[in-house]
Amino acid sequence: MEPKSTRPKKIFRSSMRFVWRNIPMLTVILVIALVIFPLTKKIAAQKEDLAYEQSHQMKKAKAATNVITMEVLPDMVMEKISLPGVAKPWIFLTVAAEVKGKIVDKKIDQGIRVKKGDILAVIDKQEYQNNFDSAKASFETAMITEKRFKALSEKQFVTQSQLDDAVSGVKTLKAAMDTAELNLNRCTIRSPMEGVVDRVFIENGNFLSVGDPVATILQIDRLKIEVGIPESDVAAVRKLSTFDMTIDALDGKSYTGEYHYLFKTTDSMARLYNLEIAVNNPDFQILPGMFARVTIIKKQDPQGLAVPIYALVIVNKQTGVFVENQNVVQFRPVTTGFLDGWKTQIPQGLLPGEKVVVVGHKIIEDGETVHVTRTIRRMEELTQ
Repeated sequence: MEPKSTRPKKIFRSSMRFVWRNIPMLTVILVIALVIFPLTKKIAAQKEDLAYEQSHQMKKAKAATNVITMEVLPDMVMEKISLPGVAKPWIFLTVAAEVKGKIVDKKIDQGIRVKKGDILAVIDKQEYQNNFDSAKASFETAMITEKRFKALSEKQFVTQSQLDDAVSGVKTLKAAMDTAELNLNRCTIRSPMEGVVDRVFIENGNFLSVGDPVATILQIDRLKIEVGIPESDVAAVRKLSTFDMTIDALDGKSYTGEYHYLFKTTDSMARLYNLEIAVNNPDFQILPGMFARVTIIKKQDPQGLAVPIYALVIVNKQTGVFVENQNVVQFRPVTTGFLDGWKTQIPQGLLPGEKVVVVGHKIIEDGETVHVTRTIRRMEELTQ
């Protein structure tokens, strides 16, 4: 068995032999390490330089972003709603027969204009003429009798009771004669108003009873446009005196109407308050039943500032716009108000004459330099 004191010596000699045998390999490893470390460091530095260059180029690219700005100028800004309405005649009247009889003279056709008092039709008068003549004769006889009794009463040849009966008879027969005359006059059916004959329900030879319709007459030189107003808009409507509207059936022709009447009760189904708007229609172009689009202005700012809704951006949970000044954009928080179509009122945050980015605002950042290709004053200019 080998003594313990000789073991370290043997291990040392074995290690030295291993080293001498592998000197070439160790030399190669050392050389490789000395070459690769500086190369790796150089590559890392080049990567950093490349990243910086790319970042610098990206900043340059962003600085060249093309944008379009809009100069914000004071103008009328309105919050308005558009509601459907229906045209109705100012007056719709059905003329009916007041006495019975046969139509002997029809004087109207559909679509003609009539004035108040114009004859529409005539009912056979013969029977009513006879009744009137008889009542008139009886009345005249009673008048003679009354006159004679008054003279006799002064001489006390008749009693006061007989005179009273004669006076009463005159009054009764006068009423009968007036009624007969009224019925005779009613045989001539006249228009109670000026307007247009819309429908005719009679022909010559028709027999009419009391209350049978003769014709409908419309007053349409002035119309009512009836619009259903939601409860939330009633207060705004009460403040208005005029309304603008367009008629679809007339190629969108514009009209202006005046406040006439707001119903005090709602439609039981739709829960809308009906508003009547008076519109002049002298040329009869608007016909009853046509649909109208009525504009109701709820709020307005005559000297308001507004920007397109889509020009608004959110940065750090704040709503604002990019304001351009000397080709540099800055994010500006703003306060938004009511909407006017595609625009929103800006009561706070902007000054008149400032330029807001309206195209390209989605790809720019606060503080960037931009290239303004165009400055407009109204969004409609973008399509021109």
